[in-house]
Amino acid sequence: MVHSCSTETIAKVVREYEGVKRKNAIGEMVKALRIDAPHVVAAFGEDAAVIEHNGEALLLAADGIWSRLMDADPYWAGYCSVLVNIHDIAAMGGRPIAMVDIFSVSKTTALEQVVKGMHDASAQFGVPIVGGHLHPDAPYSVIDVSILGAARLDSIIYSHTAREGDCVVAAIDLDGRVHPSCALNWDSVTMKTPAQVRAQIGLLEMIGNRHLVTAGKDISNPGIIGTLGMLLEVSGKGAEIDLSLIPRPNLADNHITFEQWVKMYPGMGFVLTASPDHIQELTTLFAGVGMTAKVIGTVDNERSLRIRYDGDETQVFDFINNGIMHLTLEDVGCQPR
Repeated sequence: MVHSCSTETIAKVVREYEGVKRKNAIGEMVKALRIDAPHVVAAFGEDAAVIEHNGEALLLAADGIWSRLMDADPYWAGYCSVLVNIHDIAAMGGRPIAMVDIFSVSKTTALEQVVKGMHDASAQFGVPIVGGHLHPDAPYSVIDVSILGAARLDSIIYSHTAREGDCVVAAIDLDGRVHPSCALNWDSVTMKTPAQVRAQIGLLEMIGNRHLVTAGKDISNPGIIGTLGMLLEVSGKGAEIDLSLIPRPNLADNHITFEQWVKMYPGMGFVLTASPDHIQELTTLFAGVGMTAKVIGTVDNERSLRIRYDGDETQVFDFINNGIMHLTLEDVGCQPR
């Protein structure tokens, strides 16, 4: 059970979490940058852009690592720069192909540790780093990575396609630890074999090919509830979820609170929406690769995200008046095929 859990408290924690608030500027950037192109099937609001090429789908994504993580643990920052990009391709139902990086560094010691972290993650997941750019004398240290992936054009897992009546599913690898360098990172990957993590990533491609889900995102910096909010915002939908159903490790054994857990970035975790008919197959498939998948709520047309627990209910996000990314359906402008 989630002891001493207040829906008001959790809603406030999620809304005021910096990992959520940092997404607020995305909408204005999209309005400034967007140019329609016929070969771009989907772009803003998705974990990766979908580009049609000779009847196939190329997936293109990029991610940067929060400077706080770089300061706390350069090795883990380098590892995560690879991990988060691989997650973005997997969340789209794709297969990661290769990465390039842009690395600005002010200290030689940081360079060595970041590069080692990147190398170890790249080797573990089997996705090579094939080039990039280095600023060896920058006044700060920061790492950004871009990744290329591929998928069947008819099997993409989009963020914007959740449907009313879908089940909301959270799938997380709970076999891990709070990372010693970052209290808001759940590390379930560094202790796993290459075969284990590759099976988890490969499962999302299988799920896409079997059309078992209607939408999905990897659980990123905004945490479980914040990531679901981003998915619902671009889908033009809402949902109600039950906090007691969210998959979680033994909180007491790991010395964390539930408020901390819902903000954490999991080493391997996804939020998905699916028809009730596919839930049993989904949970079985995730269990087969060591991940816990549970239905935590239902998608509706309310354009808000509400959380409930023990008879109490609180609205977390109002996507009409105050969303997360401040994206409209026109901004997303996807062309699913």
